Amino acid sequence: MKVLAAMSGGVDSAVAAARAAEAGHEVVGVHMALSKNRDQNRTGSRGCCTVEDASDARRAADRIGIPYYVWDLSDDFHDLVVEDFLSEYAAGRTPNPCVRCNERIKFASLMERATALGFDAVCTGHYASIRTDGPGGAPSLHRSRNMDKDQSYVLAVMGPEAVGRSLFPLGEYATKDEVRAEAQARGLGVSTKPDSYDICFVADGDTRGFLERSLGQRPGEILDEAGEVIGTHQGTHGFTIGQRKGLGIQHPAADGRPRYVVDIDPSSRQVVVGAAELLSTRELVATDVITFEELTEGQEIGAQIRAHGEATPGVVTAISTRDLRVRLESPIRGVAPGQTLVLYVEDRVVAAATLERRA
Repeated sequence: MKVLAAMSGGVDSAVAAARAAEAGHEVVGVHMALSKNRDQNRTGSRGCCTVEDASDARRAADRIGIPYYVWDLSDDFHDLVVEDFLSEYAAGRTPNPCVRCNERIKFASLMERATALGFDAVCTGHYASIRTDGPGGAPSLHRSRNMDKDQSYVLAVMGPEAVGRSLFPLGEYATKDEVRAEAQARGLGVSTKPDSYDICFVADGDTRGFLERSLGQRPGEILDEAGEVIGTHQGTHGFTIGQRKGLGIQHPAADGRPRYVVDIDPSSRQVVVGAAELLSTRELVATDVITFEELTEGQEIGAQIRAHGEATPGVVTAISTRDLRVRLESPIRGVAPGQTLVLYVEDRVVAAATLERRA
């Protein structure tokens, strides 16, 4: 196959590209430049897409012996990921920009360009597995063997068509140390490079500061569950459902228990805080449903709402092309509109959707 290997400049994508080439595919490496104002160097282990990363990717491609190009996708990234992140927070929702990037950049913009250039598949260093059950069976997306690094949650929104045209060579590695050891054995200089983490376009890790700089100050009130004003804030975009720290409340609750953000209303500029039990729910409602296989009412699934969370057992109570409802066996906390809901059967992804509210 003719394979386009996305190379971030890190160890995972370098090993993935090397394994694709070793498997006999005709591989071309490409580095996606996602920011117009890239720093020369990374800040610690935060961020990505710096000039240093592009250089590391080039050296890895040279070592593997494959052609290498840099593609400027910064306009797409800004419009489809950064602006979405800002607008979602402004609307009182809690987006996951990594999910959006995988959906709209790595497996939409990149796949579209790869198809136009005649590539059969896209290869990345994500930790997930693609399997095909039986002759002529459709490819399915599964968790990585390395559960600490599993990225099937953020990949679920790519949908079954993109899964069928993707390669994830790292899915069967049990540990990151194994990947680093292979990189070293292959002579790839990125074998000891630290991982990037958090939000790549907020390289200093100060998400709240980034939101305030981008959206400005929009002062409002902080209320308790009884509707009493107990504080003020500089913008609802500085809060997420389930948040406990940084609330700016000057006096404790009457019962002395911690307070959490339980509701956000950007239209009135009000943030409501309350006890932890107000965050718990067993009913999930989601829209923008993507299915990998047919779901039925009453089907048992595992529901996951965070990239590094755990799946909670439950059942599908309603399913259509637009809406998905799930009842959980046990309550979970911190469910917020805008989060991605991914459903699993054992280690297999069966659906993804966007949470709208707690039922």
